[in-house]
Amino acid sequence: MLTRIHRAVHDRLRASSITNRTARAERRRDRAGGHAIASDPAEHFCGALDWLIRAQDATPDGGVSRGYSVAWHSYFRRRGWQPSYPETTGYIIPTMCDAAVRLGRPDLRERALRMADWELEVQLPSGAVQAGVIGEQESPTPAVFNTGQVLFGLVRAHEEIGRIEYLHGARRAAEFMLSAQGSDGSFTKGHSAMARDDCTTYYTRAAWALCLLGMRLGEPRYVAAAERNIRFALSQQDENGWFRANCLTDPDRPLLHTIAYAVEGILGCGLLLQREEYIAAALRTSVAIASRQRPDGGLSGRFARDWTPQVSWDCLTGDAQIATVWWQLGAATGRPELQDRARRMCHFLMRTQNRSAKDPGLKGGIKGSLPIDGGYGTYEVLNWPTKFFIDALFLTTPAPPAPATTPSMPLP
Repeated sequence: MLTRIHRAVHDRLRASSITNRTARAERRRDRAGGHAIASDPAEHFCGALDWLIRAQDATPDGGVSRGYSVAWHSYFRRRGWQPSYPETTGYIIPTMCDAAVRLGRPDLRERALRMADWELEVQLPSGAVQAGVIGEQESPTPAVFNTGQVLFGLVRAHEEIGRIEYLHGARRAAEFMLSAQGSDGSFTKGHSAMARDDCTTYYTRAAWALCLLGMRLGEPRYVAAAERNIRFALSQQDENGWFRANCLTDPDRPLLHTIAYAVEGILGCGLLLQREEYIAAALRTSVAIASRQRPDGGLSGRFARDWTPQVSWDCLTGDAQIATVWWQLGAATGRPELQDRARRMCHFLMRTQNRSAKDPGLKGGIKGSLPIDGGYGTYEVLNWPTKFFIDALFLTTPAPPAPATTPSMPLP
């Protein structure tokens, strides 16, 4: 039997590129400049959509696999597809619905509704959504951030077909979120055990979902709770746009992913409620980040308080999120240079996508980091950067002409 030290060494070796030809080849390609960019961006977003379809089909339950381990994963104790992830499946639902309309593919809408049905099945009695993936906890723990992300999906599913069960699930989720909010506007309960519980500024993205539901229902309690959280987050923002207490693990050098989450929530509420102060706060951070965009279009995966880059790798999730934020802010504030930066970022992201891989878990998806052995989602292709990549491409590329007819396409 392996000792704990031997097992750690064993796992580290298995998780490295040394023992995995596919991982080694992808790492080498990333460091050599990435992959070819197609002349038609549709090849990129269709490749990413195909990856999400495979990720859903890789699970037995209708949810979307958290991701694909290109190398051995020490937590899941295997290589390959991972279990369904309620949090990110929730916000993949609107992306699938948007893709169904844009591409004239009703099969994608049906997939989104399967995801929503599954979210109702796994919703906890409290109305919360569990932390982590399905099947990894004997007693699933409620997570307020994850609950907010699923709320986006339930609201969209209800908009699509008006099924009252989606609305009931959304209300239950919202009531749980209200019960978890403290007097200062922060969410003081329902923290995931997989992240620091003293760093919750990025929960604004959950507040945005609460605001969206409140606006749809005409429920002022939900909107007021969302605004309390936004004001809390603004109290954590420095003059240069940097946010305190805003990372899963390292608040002194936060991930671009959580920085983007914080900005997305503030901007989302600002646009919904037409709050100029929220939009201005989002712009302050976004302009600061824009000043750090590299000539190749990418950004560092972590930043210090003075916005100096802290790591040599990219957090591709954050890159894709920031592209969307730049585009929306450019449109809202009349700053086309931000939209130019969004296009540059998408060009960079397209180069990170391997559309020709023989491995179906690598082909078309977006990796956690660039290079693939970077510090976020190491040697993984993940569903959430893939989702945000699609969102960014849909914004920054012209929509094709609508098909003359919308054929019925059966689910595989």
